[in-house]
Amino acid sequence: MKNKTEKEKMLDGEKYFAFDSELKQLRKKTFEATMKFNTTGDRNLLNQVFSQKLENFTLNPPFYCDYAENIEIGKNVFINFNCSVLSCEKVKIGDNCYIGPNVQLYTAMHPLNPIERNQGINFAKPIEIGKDCWLGGGVIVLPGVKIGEGTTIGAGSVVTKDIPSNCTAAGNPCKVIRYLRDGGG
Repeated sequence: MKNKTEKEKMLDGEKYFAFDSELKQLRKKTFEATMKFNTTGDRNLLNQVFSQKLENFTLNPPFYCDYAENIEIGKNVFINFNCSVLSCEKVKIGDNCYIGPNVQLYTAMHPLNPIERNQGINFAKPIEIGKDCWLGGGVIVLPGVKIGEGTTIGAGSVVTKDIPSNCTAAGNPCKVIRYLRDGGG
């Protein structure tokens, strides 16, 4: 049985060495493309780093991420200014989502043990945002969170655990405020 690469460990949610040469190169490639996109607005630069063809997708710069190839974006998605995605694990954004300004999606985690942390050991958990969601400005979504379809997350919320479908949730920590009867407003 062959040993896993650090990238494979990262994507499997296992502890991995963040300063592995392959991972450093992927981060560099993504950084260069996104920085050029942020200054020029040229969407073709994003096609160099995302692993999918982006359809009916609006992304207002600046945009920051470390591994664009780990981000899956649905159709008709709008991402506003200053979005940061730490995408060491998969980040899935469903169709018809609105992401407000200054939203932060974090899959990356660090060991609590400082000795391990100082050795460059990381791990990550995926994030999934269902279709038809709206994340208000300044929302922070932490590792391992799933947000159900049709849900609105209020501005400034910190989403620390899964949020069900068809509801409005807000706060720090984010909690369901009300459920939508018919899935609509």
